[in-house]
Amino acid sequence: MDFDSIKKLTTSEAKAVDQLIINELSSDVVLINQMGRYIVGSGGKRLRPMLLLLAAKALGDVSNNHLILAAVIEFIHTATLLHDDVVDDSDLRRGKESANAVWGNAASVLVGDYLYSSAFEMMVRTGNMRVMEILSKTTTAIAEGEVLQLLNCNNPETSEEKYLEVIARKTAILFSAATKLAAVISDASAEVEQSLALYGQHLGVAFQLIDDALDYKASTDELGKNLGDDLAEGKPTLPLIYAIQNSSESEAQIIIDAIKNGNRDAFNEVYAIVQSTKAIDYTEQRADEEAQKAISALSVLPDSDYKQALTLLALFSVQRNY
Repeated sequence: MDFDSIKKLTTSEAKAVDQLIINELSSDVVLINQMGRYIVGSGGKRLRPMLLLLAAKALGDVSNNHLILAAVIEFIHTATLLHDDVVDDSDLRRGKESANAVWGNAASVLVGDYLYSSAFEMMVRTGNMRVMEILSKTTTAIAEGEVLQLLNCNNPETSEEKYLEVIARKTAILFSAATKLAAVISDASAEVEQSLALYGQHLGVAFQLIDDALDYKASTDELGKNLGDDLAEGKPTLPLIYAIQNSSESEAQIIIDAIKNGNRDAFNEVYAIVQSTKAIDYTEQRADEEAQKAISALSVLPDSDYKQALTLLALFSVQRNY
């Protein structure tokens, strides 16, 4: 079963979610329609909503509330992308001009706020306080992760522990919310709910670790963003943290200076050091460990095509090149 085969397991539900997204982006403010449709329609794997739908199907049927929450998860994710690109001053997202490059930073921030607000308006429709509790805590954690990442920027002394704390809050928490919410709406047991939350958390960490590795491995066309963006933004990601700790003093200083100054011009030198220290291998190994933890968490589910798909998505997250 490849990624396309996995997607086909939720084709009809995914179409319903897409229609719900289109309906919710219908506003009498033209710019909201334009920007919302631009970024939601600009590709992407729709991985988070897919996880929610697959988890729901692994537990039984997909209800209307599952569809609403799949759209909510995508709205929150899209809002974070809009805000991220402003903070990072990015001009490329998924191989296209980023929204802030097209419409400017102010519009991106405000439309991101609109998507957050719409997400909360939609979740209220479920009439479920647990849902609102989980998602309010999730969005708070994402914001905290963003601020922690900002504090770590241009700081070459950032430890692996601090880096992992950032991605746990900034990225993995939304994966975890997606799979946990599927269990909540399906009235699953506390054990299943917790196990699916752990699955999403470990998968999200694995996914981000590979994202950070790809910045020193993929091509711009494959990645859909400019290579060296993380370095230009002064982000001390795991490949850099590991390379600093496992290179000569002079090589480490090259990376330290590049992080401090956000120096994309040093990318080729840094890239060579990252390769020579096997920092990518180490990052991929850590991602594999997280993926295996995610797969282990699925042991509470009965065997089905949907459980197999969730297992394969964990493997896909660490084997992809985009």
